[in-house]
Amino acid sequence: MSLKSILDSLEAYDGLEFDSTLLDSISQYNQQTLTKNIQFYLPTFKHFESDELSCSGSNEWPSISITGSECKLQCDHCKAKILEPMLAVTNPSELWPQVNRLIEQGAKGLLLSGGSNHRNEVEYGPYLSQIERIKHSFPEFQIAVHTALVNDESARDLEQAGVDVAMLDIIGAQETITKVYHLKRHVDDFEASLESLVKTQMRVVPHIVMGLHYGELLGESNALHIIERHAIDALVLVAIMPQYTSAKRPFKTPDPSEVGNFLLEARKCLPHIPVLLGCARPPGQAKTLIDAYAVMAGLDGIAHPAEGSVTLADALGRPHGISRSCCSISTTKNILSVTQTAASRRPLTANMPVELPVQWI
Repeated sequence: MSLKSILDSLEAYDGLEFDSTLLDSISQYNQQTLTKNIQFYLPTFKHFESDELSCSGSNEWPSISITGSECKLQCDHCKAKILEPMLAVTNPSELWPQVNRLIEQGAKGLLLSGGSNHRNEVEYGPYLSQIERIKHSFPEFQIAVHTALVNDESARDLEQAGVDVAMLDIIGAQETITKVYHLKRHVDDFEASLESLVKTQMRVVPHIVMGLHYGELLGESNALHIIERHAIDALVLVAIMPQYTSAKRPFKTPDPSEVGNFLLEARKCLPHIPVLLGCARPPGQAKTLIDAYAVMAGLDGIAHPAEGSVTLADALGRPHGISRSCCSISTTKNILSVTQTAASRRPLTANMPVELPVQWI
């Protein structure tokens, strides 16, 4: 049965128009991708419910900003709004008692972020001793950090403090860095930061934000090729969410077909690395289409899947699992059993951080 016939048979896709050329490209790609396991993630930082899956919000995977809602860059794609829902811990001495309270409430891990300085660096230095104290006292407590740009020294500092996973957005277009981020840095700086991170024993999971240039795909393919040159542990793809952007510099919703083509490109580029669709993407029909393309293109996981995604996986014969924990710090045995990560750089463990929630794009 063709992909179009399968889609036509599923109620969730009634009235939606899929790109026939893209469906043909997916069909011509290695058919093994349509039998690979796929993991559906339900991060518990917010309530999620569909006819297929549901998960209530909880405090198992809290996110903390060391700058509160402050960010020097004020990038056009978020204006620091993604920091606002996070717990604000702006004094290093407050991190230890805050984490203890969170653990008492059932937290299993922590997502640490913060606003950038004018060089797109998050200044974690004053917090490193507290991170080390937390990891020494609670070794099973997982800490993931949105690093922003780093050098060898700052990457080693994070590693030595005990950070488990490092996340970094990779931007492949100089025009986007200059216009959207208002940043006097270069594409090479992002690759240099990635190189610094993969020298450590931290799990390294770069992100690509599709549609970062005002809703247009511009430097995403270059970012993908930058990532391809380094021994990463997983790749997370997210799509810009126009509701976070400024009315003065509006973003359009990325074209689902363009996003779908890029999902397939990423799958082909990194056939043995987990490629996942993060929970940040535009709502409505765009999300439904994007998620369907992700299932068909053979991605390894989807967070907060749109209606129809589970049914489509079943129709394609893709075995699937469900994880009710935050994907950035969750156990990913189902992915690791069918994919091969950066084993040449460091040994695998069962606890492989692979994805960050929407606040971390």
